[in-house]
Parts: sequence; structure tokens; C-alpha cells
Amino acid sequence: MNDSSWGTPQTGYWGPSDHGQDWGAAPAGPAYDAHNAQHTRPMPIVPDVPEHGGDQDADRGAARLSGPPFRDEPTRARPLPGEVPQNPEPMSDAPQPAPAPQKKSAGRDLGAAIGVGVGLGVVIVASLFVVKAVFVGVVAVAVVVGLWELTSRLRERKGIKAPLVPLALGGAAMVAAGYARGAEGAWVAMALTTLAVLVWRMTAPPEGYLKDVTAGVFAAFYVPFLATFVAMMLTADDGPWRVLTFLLLTVVSDTGAYAVGWRFGRTKLAPRISPGKTREGLLGAVAFAMAAGALCMQFLIDDGIWWQGLLLGLAVAASATLGDLGESMIKRDLGIKDMGTLLPGHGGIMDRLDSLLPTAPVVWLLLVLFVGSG
Repeated sequence: MNDSSWGTPQTGYWGPSDHGQDWGAAPAGPAYDAHNAQHTRPMPIVPDVPEHGGDQDADRGAARLSGPPFRDEPTRARPLPGEVPQNPEPMSDAPQPAPAPQKKSAGRDLGAAIGVGVGLGVVIVASLFVVKAVFVGVVAVAVVVGLWELTSRLRERKGIKAPLVPLALGGAAMVAAGYARGAEGAWVAMALTTLAVLVWRMTAPPEGYLKDVTAGVFAAFYVPFLATFVAMMLTADDGPWRVLTFLLLTVVSDTGAYAVGWRFGRTKLAPRISPGKTREGLLGAVAFAMAAGALCMQFLIDDGIWWQGLLLGLAVAASATLGDLGESMIKRDLGIKDMGTLLPGHGGIMDRLDSLLPTAPVVWLLLVLFVGSG
């Protein structure tokens, strides 16, 4: 900082030219003689209003005005020409350091999510390749828990009382019928579950009957009926490998969408439904699923061909994304983030089934078209 800046009134320092006299000389007048002039020093000029207006500066100014006019140590109101101040105050307009950029957050506890995901994978794979009936039981349990979460949120947020008892019993029966009797058994069980919902709700007052049974029929179709296609995949000779392909492709699609969208996502896919999803993430889901589909069809599925896996992966990426958006729409309508809290880092069972349920009939149908149902 140059010397002239110290001569502005803002700092409280005044230059020699402001008063036309030398700071080292004593003021002239009869009250001073030559002997006393050499021992007399001028008092610093203190502005009426402190520079910063703070209590601390006001106290200092008062101390200077009330203190003795003479002190043993020399007092200067401004530095000498060419002298650098020892403790200059920082300029108010000095550039401030830029804030450190914030890292993107995944929004969930990744450690818990990975641990729970690995644990579920072990249970599913073990039951899938040991005893098929055990895997069907795992699917039935997941369906019942999913129905409980869905009907609970409907009751809490919308006052819709979809009857859980007929839905849970009919849902478990629907999965078992799909495994034992195929598509025909699944449709019959769906029809009977719908009838049970209509009759069960008649035991309550008629107010809200229509919305309650409508929600019940929707829940029966959305959760257990779509899950029956997983059980029907299992009936083929290479059924465990078909189910494993279905699970792998859905998980890989979700992982690709998350990884690419988190790193490169810029353009929102459906901001009114799910602001976190991007078009770049969708491209990542398609690329990852198609690559995994080609490998699975070539090495896991009997008589499968790699190019069929490309089509299968593309279809899985589309259906999984639509399923995820569909449940996001439901949760937005309900005003909730997750359907439940059963799975740490994931939310509830329905938060994991959102992309699996609509993908199951797509994979089942394409596998039947490509390699048959046997």
C-alpha cells in the first residue's frame, strides 16, 4: 500500500500538508517557551466517530482523550514517509478465498446398502440353486411384506383402507399357483384374490368402499401378480439360471444408471417425478444391461445367443427405469421418500422391488420367445 493511502480521513491519520506544519515542531504562542518546546509533543487527532463504530474502538478513543497529554514513550498519529505500518488492517474489498467445492452425495448409507444387498443376494442365490420351492417361499414372503408396506402407507397418507388379510393370503397363493400351474394358475389366483378383497371390505361401513377395493385390486396386481412371473421362470429346466439372469440384469441396469448418472448426469430425465434421474444415467443403464445381457445369454441360458442378450438387456433397462419411475410417482403422491425402513440403506422391500416387478414379465416373455419355455 502506498503512503498516500494513509493520509485519508477514513484511517484517522492526517498528513503534514493538511495542517501546514511539521509534526515534530511545537506550536507557537505565549504558552510555550523555547525550553518547554523541546519536551512538548502534539496530541494525536482523534476523529469524533470511530472508524469501525464498534465498542472496542470507542473505548480506545475515550482512553486517548482522557489520558495524560504527556507520556514517556513517543506517540505518532501516522507513520513517517516511507515507513511500512506494522499491523495494517485488511481491506474490506480484498478477494476472499473461494469455498471448497462440495462433493456429490449418494443420499444413502452406501456401506449399509452394500452390506444388505450382499446379504440378500446370498439368501436368494442359496435358495435358488438348492431347493426351488424354498426360493418360491422367499418370493412369497417378499410379496407379503411388500403388500404390508404398500397398504400401510396408503392408510397413513391417504386414509385408504385396502384389506391386507385377503391381499396377503391371495398374494402368497398367487405366487405358488404361478409356480405350480403357470400363467393359468396365476390368473385364476388373481381373480379369486380380487373377489376376496371385494367381499372382505363389505364387513366395514360403506363409506370409502370404492376407493378401498380399487386400491386393493391395484395392490394385488402390482405386487403378487407381477411376482408370479419370477416363479414361472423357475419352472424351466434352466429355471435357476433364468431367474439369476433376470436378477443380474436388473441390478446391473440400476447400478449403471446410478454410476453414470452420479458422475456424468446433467440432463434431467423426469424432473417432476424423480429429480435425481438423468438421461445420461439412462444411457448408462442401457449400456451396462446390454453388455450383461449378451454375456448371460451366451453363457448362462441354454441355446441362448449373445445378440438376443443385447435385446434382452435393452428391454430390461427400459422396464426397470419405468418401474422405478412408477413407484417414484406413487411415493410422490403419498408424500414419502421410502415405502419402509426394513432394509438399512435401501428403505423398504417395495423400494427394492420397484424395478424388479415390472421387469419380471418382460424377461419371462422374451426368454420364452428366444429359447422356449422348457
